[in-house]
Amino acid sequence: ELCEEFTPEVKREAEVVRNAGGLFIIGTERHESRRIDNQLRGRAGRQGDPGASRFFLSLEDDLMRIFGGDRVQSLMDSLGLDEDVPIENKLITNTIESAQKKLEASNFAIRKQVLQYDDVMNQQREIIYKQRQMVLDGEDISGKLHEMMRQAIDDACTNYLNGETADDWDFAGLRRHFMNWLCLPTDFNYTTEQLGDLTKEGIADELYKRGMDILTAKEKRYGAKTMRELERICLLRNVDSKWMEHIDNMDQLKQGMGLRGYGQHDPVVEYRIEGFAMFDEMIASIREDAVHMLLTIEIRQQNAEPKREQIAKPTGDNAPGDTGAKAPAPVRVTKIGRNDPCPCGSGLKWKKCTCKEYHPDL
Repeated sequence: ELCEEFTPEVKREAEVVRNAGGLFIIGTERHESRRIDNQLRGRAGRQGDPGASRFFLSLEDDLMRIFGGDRVQSLMDSLGLDEDVPIENKLITNTIESAQKKLEASNFAIRKQVLQYDDVMNQQREIIYKQRQMVLDGEDISGKLHEMMRQAIDDACTNYLNGETADDWDFAGLRRHFMNWLCLPTDFNYTTEQLGDLTKEGIADELYKRGMDILTAKEKRYGAKTMRELERICLLRNVDSKWMEHIDNMDQLKQGMGLRGYGQHDPVVEYRIEGFAMFDEMIASIREDAVHMLLTIEIRQQNAEPKREQIAKPTGDNAPGDTGAKAPAPVRVTKIGRNDPCPCGSGLKWKKCTCKEYHPDL
């Protein structure tokens, strides 16, 4: 009904506009992108309607000042033109379009480089989020943590036991590295005769066996279900903290990449190489810290107790001081918080539950 009512009026007004020459677009500057200017011009001729457009520029605009403004200014000075005299020449139009093309090419190169930088982070992001999603989905990651422990032990043995013979191995460094979670102060104190029979694989196997013994004892003590939850908590906490720290480090690395160009190095390539080296270090740190936390964490058993308690004193005939029957023992009332689970067992918070037992006012 409204459409039928106002359509004739709109047609009459549209005809008045067309007779007046249509829409006239006035632009006070030129945009860096030709697409924006063309969109603005298109407003003057929508759906075949007549119209016109005109742009006014100053030689002090950024576009003219950076690209070709000095040449036009020198031309005005040589011709002795006043500042208020408008210049209408195809040379000006070509100069502006040339400046816009240069800016568009520069902006495209910037966006392309940003995308190349982001591709490096995107590859790392997919690896981390895939591992994190496994934990959030509640999958059994015990086998994965066992692999992490084995790899962390192998890496440490490679770093500290890298001499040609056992006499050159850094047993003290290895002992400090695993102290209080896989090693004791008395470990790795070998005699000269014992050094001849040692191998890196044998030491790594012994450390791995100790770790598995600790995990087996914990699973017997806490139960398989609790142990699976501990594994997920340890891995998730380390992944989150290390990943946030890695993002900050990658941002700082990117800020200094532009200087690599002065050394005839491609900044994107250098960023990719150093970024993945930092990513490998982060993965190794996650692996070792998660295993360390899992081996050393202990669950503290606590009895569930009410948060606050109030003593309700008896009143009435049995109140203290009355001449009647002996007053009963004080009634202990548990104070239930609004956000505490309702004791009725519905699984809802007390403020959202509607049971009659603990909500007598409803």
